[in-house]
Amino acid sequence: MKLIVLSDTHLKTGEIPGQLQRLLENYDLIVHAGDFSTMEAYKAFNASGKLKAVAGNDDSAELKQLLPERLKFEVEGVKIGVVHEGGLSVIDTTAQGYLAKEMEVDILIFGHLHRPLIERKDVMLICPGSPTKPRMSNPSVVELVIESGNIEGRVLTLEGDSCEYIKFQDALKKQKEEGNRR
Repeated sequence: MKLIVLSDTHLKTGEIPGQLQRLLENYDLIVHAGDFSTMEAYKAFNASGKLKAVAGNDDSAELKQLLPERLKFEVEGVKIGVVHEGGLSVIDTTAQGYLAKEMEVDILIFGHLHRPLIERKDVMLICPGSPTKPRMSNPSVVELVIESGNIEGRVLTLEGDSCEYIKFQDALKKQKEEGNRR
């Protein structure tokens, strides 16, 4: 089964950006770890009938009433947990690891950080980043393939605006390359 994992889309309308919309069509399940922002955005993602989602801190009051804070489901024998705020860091994932154990899941998907992470320890931790408002990264989602209990995950970088940090970092890299050619 192929899953696309995303979070922190922060869409004010029901219009999903073109590249992301085309990508969603290729997956069996869409997992959203919160922060749609509006009911219209949630409805756009839910239109496929393939959505599993939790509420995020930036979601409307209506969405916070509709969606759970935590979600747990199973795909081909693999237990998956979804939350929005799993911890405050992609550098120290201790809190996310403990939360995964508390939820008794094999994979914990979380958002809020807007920066992608896939980490395998005794559990798999996944933060898909943000396809529309990344922080210290390029726009991203995570592809998760589960077959016969085997789990493969990879970060997919999307087109779109990178955060200012990445633009600055790229400019420095370009400046250094030009300096080396002289």
